[in-house]
Amino acid sequence: MEIGGAGIMLHGSIAALQFPEVPSQFDFMSRIGKQPIVIPPKVKVEVKGQKVFVEGPKGKLDWELPRRTTLKIENDKVVISRNGDDAEAKALHGLSRALVNNMVRGVSEGFVKKLEIQGVGFKAAVAGNNVNMTLGFSHPIVYPIPAQIKVTVEENTKVTIEGPDRQSVGQVAAELRSFYPPEPYKGKGVRYSDERVVRKEGKTVQ
Repeated sequence: MEIGGAGIMLHGSIAALQFPEVPSQFDFMSRIGKQPIVIPPKVKVEVKGQKVFVEGPKGKLDWELPRRTTLKIENDKVVISRNGDDAEAKALHGLSRALVNNMVRGVSEGFVKKLEIQGVGFKAAVAGNNVNMTLGFSHPIVYPIPAQIKVTVEENTKVTIEGPDRQSVGQVAAELRSFYPPEPYKGKGVRYSDERVVRKEGKTVQ
């Protein structure tokens, strides 16, 4: 077969060409699900029916396994299995392994999110079980700290959120940031410590 006017000849049938099979996202999740989770020292994992209980130095967590997944403990390792090889079973398998791994890691090491406050007069402080934030409004913002979450403030502007539940830590950080997200002109507001704020030039008077 000749292509265009370049005189390139292809011999044989294109249909005969063999291309490597690209793994789907479900195959990827399945590979994750097959990996056992090592239980660290001082961490206790129990399963009762579909309910998983994890306890460690940083706290306690529990979670209900989705249908078509089972969990067992073998030689200080958590092994998660699935019922079936279809796309749904593979997805639930990988999801369950990822979430249980986060639980084990959370109660042993914990998760951390850091925020920075920028702006003249903007500051935060922890008072009892609340975070008090002064962000230029007519009144301070009082944010109740959820259970198993620890919030500390350094230099009035550096906020650290810690806890065993990854989702809760991320949610608290996102909610605190949402009270005054960083604005693009002067950069003032609440931002993640590793966040890059794209700055804009203000309008100039001609």
